[in-house]
Amino acid sequence: MTAADRRGLLKAMFDAAVAAAQPALCVPRHLPAPPKGRLLVIGAGKASAAMARAVESHWPGPLSGLVVTRYGYAVPCERIEVVEAAHPVPDAAGEAAARRLLSLVQGLTPDDLVLCLISGGGSSLLALPMPGLALADKQTLNKALLASGASITEMNCVRRHLSAIKGGRLAAACHPARVLNLLLSDVPGDDPIDIASGPTVPDRTTCADALAILQRYRIEIPPVARAWLESGHGETYKPGDPRLPPIETRFVATPQMALEAAAQVARDAGLTPHILGDAIEGEARDAAKTMAGITLQVARRGQPFEAPCVLLSGGETTVTVRGHGRGGRNVEFLLALGIALGDEPGVHALTGDTDGVDGQEEIAGAVLAPDTLARAWAQGLNPREHLDENNGHGFFEALGDSVVTGPTLTNVNDFRAILIDGRHHAQTEGPF
Repeated sequence: MTAADRRGLLKAMFDAAVAAAQPALCVPRHLPAPPKGRLLVIGAGKASAAMARAVESHWPGPLSGLVVTRYGYAVPCERIEVVEAAHPVPDAAGEAAARRLLSLVQGLTPDDLVLCLISGGGSSLLALPMPGLALADKQTLNKALLASGASITEMNCVRRHLSAIKGGRLAAACHPARVLNLLLSDVPGDDPIDIASGPTVPDRTTCADALAILQRYRIEIPPVARAWLESGHGETYKPGDPRLPPIETRFVATPQMALEAAAQVARDAGLTPHILGDAIEGEARDAAKTMAGITLQVARRGQPFEAPCVLLSGGETTVTVRGHGRGGRNVEFLLALGIALGDEPGVHALTGDTDGVDGQEEIAGAVLAPDTLARAWAQGLNPREHLDENNGHGFFEALGDSVVTGPTLTNVNDFRAILIDGRHHAQTEGPF
């Protein structure tokens, strides 16, 4: 197998992971029976427009609705309005869309059904600050959270307690109509409350939890926001709250499903896949060091797996931004992995975000080969300096190793594949 073949195989695995989570494939089987009253479709996230089109294509009766998606992720719909807004930092379009959604669900009856299409990215796309807080404050907070190294669970806990629509508030506004959530998960552990910060599900976390996270990462917030949290006025809707309507939640696609699709591609190519986890978190460069250690043990010792094989993983790492480069968590992971592997022969890797956007760049990720570092040095690129500057995109782009997909219309979080050709033993020492 040539280097080009290995690169093509890695890309085929990534493509299979993305394809497995396409709304046209996974939404129709979860559609409910028609209600006695109206069907109202609402939603938010990078996949919400594609999910809306899948609903329209397979729904036998009348429907109407509104979904908000990321700029560039809209698809044509006939009966469901699609609006676009900013991600990962919210904008006025997202704020206006959130207000419209709350208005749209007013006046429903117990015979009506609200079909909620929720996917990753909805936290930024539904930007409706709590009373007294401006959109500019939310934007500043979002930037600080993204740069802090906080996990997605921690970030979303803060976001929903400073929101007028998240943490079950949108679901409460639907009362007394029934709510059916169709979720496309982009979070480790597939907890519904962390997908788009849970606008249509109850929340077990508290204002005290949000305050503790802000203190942990030394993030300052406006006095009005702190007072909102300290007073408990920002408390979200808890499980069993009588103000919530009947809620049913179904997962239409998850990171595990995507990894299993990629694993099948590896098997078809004659390689043994090993899924190491679909919920790996932590600092990207630290996770990369751990993964490099496992990779070297496989390559050199045949433990815990025999090569040739493919190591697959998903989840959502974080990056504590200290430099001024162009980066994202996937390319940060890959660059740190390359540095930790050194010139280890027979190891190729691809990492990418399944939504096609790693960080704030329209670049999904990148590929790594045994000669990546050598080619970088030959071009005058210092890998360690680029990592210190959080400049993963700049590094791999200069080498022609970026993976660019355009909008994938789905989002099941990060994808990582490490292809290990075979064991490369050091000279075995003789007996004592």
